[in-house]
This record gives sequence, C-alpha cells and structure tokens, in this order.
Amino acid sequence: MLERFVMRVYLPCTLPALAAAVEAGGLGPAPLIGYAVTPALVEWYASGNTEELEYVALTEAARASLRLLAAARAEGVPAVSRRVVIAAEVPEQSVTANVDLEERARVRLTEAIRLVKVAAVHIDDEYAVPDIEAALAALPAADDGDDDARFTVDGAEAHELMWYATQEIPDLLRA
Repeated sequence: MLERFVMRVYLPCTLPALAAAVEAGGLGPAPLIGYAVTPALVEWYASGNTEELEYVALTEAARASLRLLAAARAEGVPAVSRRVVIAAEVPEQSVTANVDLEERARVRLTEAIRLVKVAAVHIDDEYAVPDIEAALAALPAADDGDDDARFTVDGAEAHELMWYATQEIPDLLRA
C-alpha cells in the first residue's frame, strides 16, 4: 500500500526497549508518544527551518528518553545510561498533535510502528554516560524546582546524540 503523506516522528526509547522492538519487529502497541514538527512547534519557532524544527523535536524526544531511563531505574529495571531516540516515518493520518504548550512537539500515534518504518536511531556516545548519570540523579530535585539540579539535567543536552542507520542497530545492541 502506498502511503502518500508521511512524517518523521522521534520516539523516546531505551536500549532494552530498542532490543525488544527489534525482536518484536516493531514498536507498539498503540498509542505511542512521540515528537514531531507540529503546527504548534512551527508557530512557536517561526524563524526556524525544517532542519532546526526537527532538531527541536529530536531534543524533546531525548528529554523524554531521560525520563524513561529514570522510570526504568525506579522500577529496578537495569538500563544503560544512554538516551535513545528512534526516528520513524509514519503515516500522517496516524499522528495526532498534542495541544500542550509545554511540549509543542509532542504527538500521539494511533498505530504501532513496524521496524521497516524506522529511518534511524539516535543515541548518546559513551562519553555522555557520566553526565546522563548525573542528570538521572538530579531529576527529582530538578522537578521540585531546584535550579542547580535543573542545570545538571540540562547538562545532558550538551551531548549530541549520534546517528545510526537501521542496518547498524544489531551491532549497536551487541556493543
């Protein structure tokens, strides 16, 4: 089936969740939360070009990945301290934009995503692990309004996520 209108969506993830998605052949079940260039994001970042807007969506997904890591830790699930974001091409009709002004790029996907729709994976370099560890430790205090803790959490964003092609995912998971 030919899908006429697709959009790039960035899905927050962790390495164990990525491994599970590979084993299952996709991400799901729906609904899924992702980040994309939405009308609210375009309006808010009016001077940005498409590349800049996609970077904002990727950054928001990386923030959500940090929260997934924190949630996994709280549940006692071991997870490597590296943020993971999956970039996928999804049918536009399966994406609903969020109306929350705090997360202008947030979207809800109404369909599971098959692995063949994944375009790339973005992940922290190993050099980022100490800063991600510090951000995870500071996250509760940052949520309570502690400015120093917020600075530590923001420090995780100083690390650019590395890009991996889909054929590199098996090697990434083995490493």
